Amino acid sequence: MRLFQYLPSLSAAGWRVEINALLDDKYLRRLYSGSRAPYSVVMGYATRLLTILSLLRPWSRPDCVWIEKELWPWAPAWFERWLLSGHSYVLDLDDATFHFYDTHRVMVLRLWFGRKIDSLMRQATVVTVGSPYLAERAIAAGAKDVRVIPTAVQLERYAVKHQRSLSVGGELVIGWIGTPATAHYLKVALPALQELATKHPIRFKVIGARIPPVAGVAIDCVDWSEESEADQIAQIDIGIMPLIDSPWERGKCGYKLIQYMACGLPVVASPIGVNSTIVVPGVNGELAANDEEWVTALSKLMVEPWLRADYGRSGRSMVEQRYCTTATATAVVDSLFDSAA
Repeated sequence: MRLFQYLPSLSAAGWRVEINALLDDKYLRRLYSGSRAPYSVVMGYATRLLTILSLLRPWSRPDCVWIEKELWPWAPAWFERWLLSGHSYVLDLDDATFHFYDTHRVMVLRLWFGRKIDSLMRQATVVTVGSPYLAERAIAAGAKDVRVIPTAVQLERYAVKHQRSLSVGGELVIGWIGTPATAHYLKVALPALQELATKHPIRFKVIGARIPPVAGVAIDCVDWSEESEADQIAQIDIGIMPLIDSPWERGKCGYKLIQYMACGLPVVASPIGVNSTIVVPGVNGELAANDEEWVTALSKLMVEPWLRADYGRSGRSMVEQRYCTTATATAVVDSLFDSAA
C-alpha cells in the first residue's frame, strides 16, 4: 500500500490512521514463492467486509477513507458505492487496475465490470494517481479532483552504490526486481543478455522471482523481502525494467526504476508509459525499444564505469528531488485534508 510509508507524515499532521490491508503477509510470501494462499484471500475479504460495515455506524465515522484501487476485486461498483455513500474518500491508483476489467478476455466480465473503477473515481472526493496515463483515465471518467503523486521511496532505506571497474571487479551484475507475476517481461531483455554474455563477463540477478535457465547467461535468483530488497538492489551494477507495450503496462508507475536510481544505479528500460518520463537518455539511463537498442545501451554502460557512476548520481539526485517520500508527503497529506474538508 502506498500509504504505509507516509504514516509518520500523516501522524505529524494530526491524522490517526487505521490500516486495513485486504491481504496479509502470508499471502504475499506465498505469492512471491509462486504458490497460492486461498485461505488468506477468504479471510481478507471477510475482514474487509466487517471493517467497511463498521463505517456505517455513526459513532465510528472516519473523517476520510483512503482506498487503494478498490475495496474488493470483483465486487460490483454499485455495491462499493453504496457502502461508501456519505463518506469522503480518496481513491489511489498506482496501476491501471481498470484494464484488469475492461480488457478481460471474457466479454460478460468486460461488460459487467469494465467501468467499475471509472465509477469509483467519479464518486471519489479526490483521486490520486502515480502517472499521467492514470490521470487521463480519471479525468475521462469524470473525477472531480485528480492529482498526480509519483510513486516514491523512503530514501534513507537505500544506500548509494559505488560503481567499480569491470576489469577490477570481474563479472558485471545486471539486475531486475519484481514478482513471479511480472517475470514474463524479462523475455524482452533476455536476447540482449544472451548476446552480451558471449562478449563480456556478466551475471544476471533476479530479485523476487524464479526463472528458467537461459543458455549462456549466469543467473542468480534470490527471494524478495522488504527487509533485504534495498541491500539486494545495491549489489547490482545496472538496473533494468523491460516491458511489453500494452494498456496495462502503460499505466505502470516505474517503481523499480526509482528503487534502482535511489541506490545510485544507471538504468535501462523499455520506453513504455512513465518510463519515458523517469528515464532521461544520456542523463540517468537509456531507453531501449528493441533487441539492438538493448544491446547498445547495456554495452555502453558495461564498458564505462565512469558513465555508470555519472548516470547513477543523476538518478539519485532525481529521486531526491521528485521520487522520495520527503518530496511527495505534502501532496499526500493535502489530499486527505482536502477530501475531508
